[in-house]
Amino acid sequence: MNQGLIPYRYAKALYKVALERNCTKELYQLMGKLAANFASQPSLQEAMCNPFIKTEQKKQLILTAAGLGATDSTTSDAASMLNDFITLLDRNKRIAFFRDAVLAYIAIYRKACNISTVKVTSAAPLSPDASERLRKLIADHRQGATIEYSESVDPELLGGFIVNIDNERLDASIQNELKQLRLKLLSH
Repeated sequence: MNQGLIPYRYAKALYKVALERNCTKELYQLMGKLAANFASQPSLQEAMCNPFIKTEQKKQLILTAAGLGATDSTTSDAASMLNDFITLLDRNKRIAFFRDAVLAYIAIYRKACNISTVKVTSAAPLSPDASERLRKLIADHRQGATIEYSESVDPELLGGFIVNIDNERLDASIQNELKQLRLKLLSH
């Protein structure tokens, strides 16, 4: 069976329940923290796949990664749902799919709420004026969408910038220009 399908189905069911309880946004924020922690700490996913780590320990790891303590997991609807979701995945022997289910929930929420993610990578920090102009251009390009905007610096670009908007990519970096020039020279 497709590994992407299992977490997607669980995430879709979680989204529907969160919609009924009117806490989709709060759960989305928790899922965002979890996704960031899974990305920055690969050992977290390894722990989810480790059969020798007990469920309660995995649950505590997840709650901690979501920024929740043991008492926080019962104070809000979203935290309670997250707790129940972990239990459901474990009971069905699907806890290893937790990270993928988190990412699927985020994708479902973004699609439902018309949210576009924009990541700008530049060779040097953008000036406030350049950043604002770029944000305006992107907002005009994605009319009606809510924009989640992030900037980062990658000196290896040498100059210019790369803009990733959802699945679109605009590469205006000097590194890309040099690559294109090299390909043209090789093709002649």
